[in-house]
Amino acid sequence: MMKMKPMEETIMGVLGIELTEQSGERIVATMPVHAATHQPFGLLHGGASVVLAETVASFGTWHAIDQDSEIAVGLEINANHIRGKQDGVVTAIGTPLHRGRTTMIWDIKIIDEEERLICVSRCTVAIVKKPMD
Repeated sequence: MMKMKPMEETIMGVLGIELTEQSGERIVATMPVHAATHQPFGLLHGGASVVLAETVASFGTWHAIDQDSEIAVGLEINANHIRGKQDGVVTAIGTPLHRGRTTMIWDIKIIDEEERLICVSRCTVAIVKKPMD
């Protein structure tokens, strides 16, 4: 059976993403804004924000499925980058908009330390059977 890798061996480890709250109703994660998450002009890379948003949506879905036989994988994501950020920490807060049998849709808001909106995202996550090794 497919096993989950240790977080430090994934993109979460590379970008410094940490899950701070996890349930089927709300997922919260933080990510530092530093060289590893910057674009070439020294601002938070939009792609890093998208990785953070999809991570939140995928873990939220994972909490709501049969973890022994199913996995959660990103199917579609969009993001609107509202404000730039050069340093500090951003926090993603995800809540489900739709909980289906084969998909879930999540609303994710990424905020800074002053709770200013940095990015909004919507992510559809597919629920699929675990592949057999």
